[in-house]
Amino acid sequence: MSTTEILEELPRLARDEREKIWKRLEEIEFGEMDETPETLAAIDEGRRAIVEGKIVNIEEMRRRVGQWTTQ
Repeated sequence: MSTTEILEELPRLARDEREKIWKRLEEIEFGEMDETPETLAAIDEGRRAIVEGKIVNIEEMRRRVGQWTTQ
């Protein structure tokens, strides 16, 4: 199965299936990461922010940081 085929199928999966994929990708990418309670809480907070739409793109973040550093 190609990457394109996988990406096309993702929206068709149930939420719990996508969650399993997400967790597996995290294991692959961050398998050696120190899983302290603080780190896990930060990851959970980030996930919640994504689900709630509380994210901004890189251009918006650069604009905000520019404002913070020039005040």
